[in-house]
Amino acid sequence: MNCRPLALCLPALLAACAGAPMAPAVEIPAALQPANTVLVTVVAARGVQIYECRAKKDQPGANEWAFVAPDAELFDSSDKHVGKHYAGPHWEAADGSKLVGAVKARADAPQAGAIPWLLLTTKSVGGDGAFSRASYIQRVNTIGGVAPMQGCDSASLGKTMRVVYTADYRLLRTYP
Repeated sequence: MNCRPLALCLPALLAACAGAPMAPAVEIPAALQPANTVLVTVVAARGVQIYECRAKKDQPGANEWAFVAPDAELFDSSDKHVGKHYAGPHWEAADGSKLVGAVKARADAPQAGAIPWLLLTTKSVGGDGAFSRASYIQRVNTIGGVAPMQGCDSASLGKTMRVVYTADYRLLRTYP
C-alpha cells in the first residue's frame, strides 16, 4: 500500500486490522505509569503465590499468612512458554536474560480477591536478551493469589500454602 498523505491510508489500515484479535485495553492507574517509557513486551503468568503461616511480629499470640514468593511460568501472546517468575522477585526469559524487581508503587486490583497491581523498578541480572532492557514491570490483570483468610493457627505455624494466580507482566523500557 502506497498512500500519501497518511490520512488517506488510515481507512485501509483500519480495515486490514479489523479481523485481527486485539488484547483488551487495560486502564492502568496513574501511580503505576512511569514517565518516558515504551512497552517492550507483555507476558502472561500462570502459577502460584506462596504463603507461610508465621507469628505476627507486632502482635504476640497472633498469626498470619506471610507472602514468601511467586512461582509462575511466563507465556507470550501466542501462549508459547517464554520464561519463569520466582523469588527475588525474578523474571527469567528462556534466552537467559533475567530481571530482579523492587516494588515502587501498588494499586488495589479492580477484581475482588485478586493480588494488587504493581509497578516495579528492574535491574538486569542475566545475559542480554528479551527481558534485559526493561526498566520497569507493571503487574496488571491479576486474578487470585491473595493470602488465605483462615487456617493459620498455632498448629499451622511453618506450613505453606500455594495460592493459584494469573497476571500480565508488562515490561517497559525508559527512553531519553
